[in-house]
Amino acid sequence: MLSPAFHLRPLAAAIAFLALAATAFAAERDWRFSSIDGGEYAFGDWAGRPVLVVNTASRCGFTPQYDGLQALYDRFRDRGLVVLAVPSQDFRQELKSDAAVKEFCEVNFDLDLPMTTITPVTGADAHPFYRWLATTEGWRPSWNFNKVLISPDGSVAGTWGSATRPLSGALIQPIEALLPQG
Repeated sequence: MLSPAFHLRPLAAAIAFLALAATAFAAERDWRFSSIDGGEYAFGDWAGRPVLVVNTASRCGFTPQYDGLQALYDRFRDRGLVVLAVPSQDFRQELKSDAAVKEFCEVNFDLDLPMTTITPVTGADAHPFYRWLATTEGWRPSWNFNKVLISPDGSVAGTWGSATRPLSGALIQPIEALLPQG
């Protein structure tokens, strides 16, 4: 008969392996974005929280969605939701500089949600987060104001196109399902 300690060794090894795999998984997904306010945002800082990532542009017909994104952030931030705006020039509708984007959003929408610098979201120069989405999910933004919801465990909870409004039930229901009740 085998001693109990012998049975625990494979279990301990399996637990150690899973912990190492989880650490590697988290490191792979600790994407960093440059903040339009200086510094950077790291997904690791938002671990365990849902994150709605939206590629944006200042000169797009969908730009009024900034109001809805801010309202969504205001409504759910205390329960853990992060809304990250990622201005991009990929569809040729963004202003020429980060300073111009920041001023435009402050003056017209009074945004205080996290916002990155102007960032590529498609093609070979796409940010690593968007390359990961394309590789693992087969999803790429097809226009400005496409949305992707990352669940607290780091998986993709859903993707939506430009026409899905931030305060629509199609977006609010999956977000609420990921938030603690309160």
